[in-house]
Amino acid sequence: MNVVSKATLRAFWQRHPQSRGPLEAWFADVRQASWDGPADVKAGFGSSAGFIADNRVIFDIAGNKYRLLAHIAYRFRRVLVKFVGTHAGYDRIDPETVR
Repeated sequence: MNVVSKATLRAFWQRHPQSRGPLEAWFADVRQASWDGPADVKAGFGSSAGFIADNRVIFDIAGNKYRLLAHIAYRFRRVLVKFVGTHAGYDRIDPETVR
């Protein structure tokens, strides 16, 4: 899968250095994945992936210390990072409308 954009992840881990390892691991796992639909995501990430409208997926990172929201275009093999933040920061957004 093509992950857009690693710069978003990098900007977050510069502010939260302890998140770097888990975010790099997520990035590497997703880059190697080949998802055709939500079942493939669930198979790879299990309960740490939650699904909402518009092909958006909420990933729990580092034991739910961080949250990553992504839009997945399965047909185009593209994963667009919409949000990455702490669990508290995630609670302040609307995951269905965040751009």
